[in-house]
Amino acid sequence: MKRTLSALCIVLLVASAASFAHEKHKRTLEDKQAGIDQMAENTLKRLFQASAAIEPQFEAAMGYAVFHNTKVAMGITGGGGVGVAVNKETGERTYMKMGTAGIGFSLGAQIYDVIFLFQDPGALQHFIQSGWEGETQANLAAGTMGANAATSFIKGKRVYHLTDSGVMASADVTGSKYWVSKKLN
Repeated sequence: MKRTLSALCIVLLVASAASFAHEKHKRTLEDKQAGIDQMAENTLKRLFQASAAIEPQFEAAMGYAVFHNTKVAMGITGGGGVGVAVNKETGERTYMKMGTAGIGFSLGAQIYDVIFLFQDPGALQHFIQSGWEGETQANLAAGTMGANAATSFIKGKRVYHLTDSGVMASADVTGSKYWVSKKLN
């Protein structure tokens, strides 16, 4: 009887610990998603402050994606980050990751945000499903004074870069891959 009671207590203790660990993981996931959502909101506010002409474009877009990235370069470029793609019509949020690699005449480190505006649901869905972006860049960024120009709509999307911090002098060709994060969704 005493042995059965001890075994029952151990089983209940293990079950409680597993339940607590699951709840902690659930809260952690929600906290991560909330952090990404807050980053996206703050980045959009900074973008609108940088150029008042962008806000009407955002309002007309059916969706958007915002990513926070870190890039390091010494001839070879590498970096990564996280973000969220949002369908404004449905409110659906897809949490994503990104990685970038390239080669060129580059030296330094930079923290920056990338904002995509999507004209239609097909452009947003294509981005979420395939996510490849090719870039050819020539820029000089120092601190928060990044000189990165926006592109026009290409294949249903418009892209903006905002520099957070760092020093980067580069002329490189990079490829960036954006993909759905299984751990964040």
